This record gives sequence, structure tokens and C-alpha cells, in this order.
Amino acid sequence: MDDKKYYTSGEFAKKANITIRTIRYYDKQGILSPTFRNNSGYRFYSDEDFIKLQKILTLKYLGFSLEEIRTMTLYDSTEEIEESLELQIQLVKKRKEHLELMEKNLIQTKEMFQRRKDIKWDEILNLIHVTNMERELVEQYKTANNLNIRIELHNKYSTNLQGWFPWLYSQICFDQAETILELGCGNGALWINADWEKLSDKQICLSDISKGMIKEAKQNLEKENGNKPGFKKTNIKYKPYNAEKLTLEKSSEDIIIANHVLFYIKNLDCTIKNIADILKENGTFYCSTYGFDHLHEITELAKEFDSRITLSQVNLQEQFGIENGKTILEPYFSRVELKIYEDSLIINRAEPLVDYILSCHGNQKEILSGRYQEFCCFVEEKIKRFGAIFVTKQAGVFICRK
Repeated sequence: MDDKKYYTSGEFAKKANITIRTIRYYDKQGILSPTFRNNSGYRFYSDEDFIKLQKILTLKYLGFSLEEIRTMTLYDSTEEIEESLELQIQLVKKRKEHLELMEKNLIQTKEMFQRRKDIKWDEILNLIHVTNMERELVEQYKTANNLNIRIELHNKYSTNLQGWFPWLYSQICFDQAETILELGCGNGALWINADWEKLSDKQICLSDISKGMIKEAKQNLEKENGNKPGFKKTNIKYKPYNAEKLTLEKSSEDIIIANHVLFYIKNLDCTIKNIADILKENGTFYCSTYGFDHLHEITELAKEFDSRITLSQVNLQEQFGIENGKTILEPYFSRVELKIYEDSLIINRAEPLVDYILSCHGNQKEILSGRYQEFCCFVEEKIKRFGAIFVTKQAGVFICRK
């Protein structure tokens, strides 16, 4: 043993004010394993294990399933505690807002019933909808968290130090534009380091199909840019638009941006035609995508561990990629130009790579269920053997003139 303080299961449970049965259950589920077991098989926990237990209990309270919690606590450590606590604070704030909304609706419904002594069924339906928002909050968090995981992998390990979002922003010509629409704005990352003095006279609409993402985008922009010269809250609108069902006025936008969006669209031709119609004469559509080789080493790594793993249920690049994008776009625009972003990843830590794989939209969580630690060890061995994992990046933006 080293100089650290260790606790038996009973001591650990007592200090945490939970049952030994719960501790053993979390161990069996692979959520909270002891720091070590002695030769007799007795479990021993350290002070660092309390950090992980705290996060588990908070996530459980907030409505996450044990399977979700397992994937979100694989690599918790004292080094990442500040980031972890900040995420939990944001979750609790959202839960608090939801509970306050529930309380308000319950009180209003009770007061109406006391006055009239009858029930308006639409009010009960409204209460049901508000109550069901609980799971929606969890889903919104997962969506935002997965997006942040994917962005962070690129931020930390890209060989191109400019970064994707600053590069994409630099490709957009804002000079003559008055109105700008972004489809699928996510958390607003494209605008975090925008030149707001040059944008101060423009009307910008940030849209996303997820209301939770729009709210996060608004919070991020106001937090990061609130004191910057030229930044005006009144110049930015936030709208829950579905890119496939846009009903905006024709010839109303100078610039439309769709960053890694089009490959999710089912009826692509109709959507692109509609976007072209919404653009003003001489307007520009900026749409980014990937090539077939993009991150293929990550896919191969996951498949090497288990050939059944599919990180995406749909091959996005086949839907709309660097290789076929120009052919898809040309019928609707007078000129289509492709700009490539030169970059790659060199990843020397297993944690962010495992997190990235778990954040994907495929079947990996189902296949890896109960085998997370085994998979983590597999990735760690690869990095230990080669020093780092090199990952190809192949991304670019089509600049389409109307």
C-alpha cells in the first residue's frame, strides 16, 4: 500500500451515508469499482473514489440511467473535477428551472380549480407536457455534452492550430451582407470569436432543431462576447428551425450557413432548392462536410476491438460529402467552390478518444455494454505501443453563389 488513505466497503459506505449493498451494486455494474482488492478479495476505496461517487449520485438524482452514468464516469479524476463540477452545476440549474416551472403550473391549475370547481382538460395536458420535459432535459444535456466532447477532441489534438471554427469563419465574406442565417448552430461555436465590430450592423439568426442547443448557444455567446465592442444582443435572434421545413420568405437572406448539417437531411434536393430560394440574388450558401477518409482510423480502432461496432448508422459522407457535394449543389447555384481544411489529429491519451467513440450515434454503447474497462485498456495499450494514434481529417466547405 502507498501513503494514501483507504477504506473498506463498510467504512466507505458509512462515510458516504449510503448502504454497503449500493456500493457493491455499483461495483457489479462497473460504475464504481474499488481502487484495489487485497488477496482475500476485500474491496478498498480511496478518497478519490468519493469524487466519482458524488458525480454518480448527482447524475442519478438528475434522471440519468445507470448505463448513461457508466459512460459519463469512466475517466473521472481529480484533475478534471472542476470541469465535472461545472457540468453538474449547469445540469442542476436546468433541473431547478424545470421544477420551478412545474411548481408554477401546479399552483395555477390548483387556483383555477378552486375558483371554478371544475377541471379544464387542456390544463391537465399542459401539466403532463411540463412533467415530460424531465426526460427532455436529460436528452438535451446528452446532445450538448456529446457535441462538446467531439469539439474538444479536435481542439486539443488537431495539428492545425487555427482550429476549424476560426477557419470556417474566415471563409465567410460578411462585407455586403445584411441578413445572416445559420442552420444547425449547435452551441454557437462559430460565433464565439467573431469580429462583432464588423457584424454590428447585421441581423443574425442562429437556428437549430434542438431548443436546448439554441439556449446553450445564446448563453455561450452572451457569456463570451457580452463585453466585446460591437456585440449587440438585439442583433441576434435564436430560432428553433428545422432545416428541412424552412418557411422563410424568399430572397430574404444574404448568407446562409450549414456547418456539418446537410448529411443529416433526408430530402436533400428539396432542402437545397428551398435554401437557394431563400437566398437573395447574389447571396451565398456556405455548407461544410467531410470526405470518405475523415477519422477513418477511429472507426478502424473500434472495429478492431469488436467488428460489430458501427459508429454511425448512416455513412454521412455518402449522403453529402466532399466527393459528391459539388454534383448535388450545382443544379441550384451558378457557382460552387470547395475549400479544404488541412488538418489531422495526434492523440496521446485514451480518455478523450474513448469519450469521443462513446459520443457517436452508432451501436457502440450497446456492443460495449459491460466491457467499457476492457475497451479502455485496449485503447491505452494502442497508445502505449505507438506513442500516439494518428487520425486523418478530411473536411471542407462548399461556397455556393446564387
